[in-house]
Amino acid sequence: MSENLKTIRELADELGVSKQAIWQKIKRDASIDLRQFTSTKGNTVYVDVDGQKAIKSMFSNDSSTRYRQQKDDVDDNKKDAVDEQDEVKFLRNLVSEIQSEKKELHKLLDQQQRLALQDKQLLEEYKAEIKDLKALTMAPHDDGEKEVTSDKQPEPENSTSESQPKPKKWWHFGK
Repeated sequence: MSENLKTIRELADELGVSKQAIWQKIKRDASIDLRQFTSTKGNTVYVDVDGQKAIKSMFSNDSSTRYRQQKDDVDDNKKDAVDEQDEVKFLRNLVSEIQSEKKELHKLLDQQQRLALQDKQLLEEYKAEIKDLKALTMAPHDDGEKEVTSDKQPEPENSTSESQPKPKKWWHFGK
């Protein structure tokens, strides 16, 4: 038959109810004259599009039907699927952020290690310099320059007696 026509059985399956439930709804609701929306061929009743809408609207107001329950289950499954997709996206973003933070931490660690190595090298250089300076101040000067220290005063250059070495006296005791 036509695609627009459905049997009561097809409507019942689509709504998730029995044929009897559809007939009971039609009998209770006197405002709908189903004869204008139906056609009968043999023992089978076919409902046109407007009749299908009217019957569906009767069941859409009744939240206790299996159709409503099935629809809610489908909606919950869709929500769960959407929630799972959102959760997967969230977790992927989180993993991506963690990986970028890990890379940044590795860069910072490498930088810290390089700076620590530079500090160690500078410290060793300074220690070597200090050691060389101490060795220079402790060693006697053989290059002819006078060593000037803070506890000695410079000798006057004009004095002749002091600038010449004094002869040493040897004392001889008799034989």
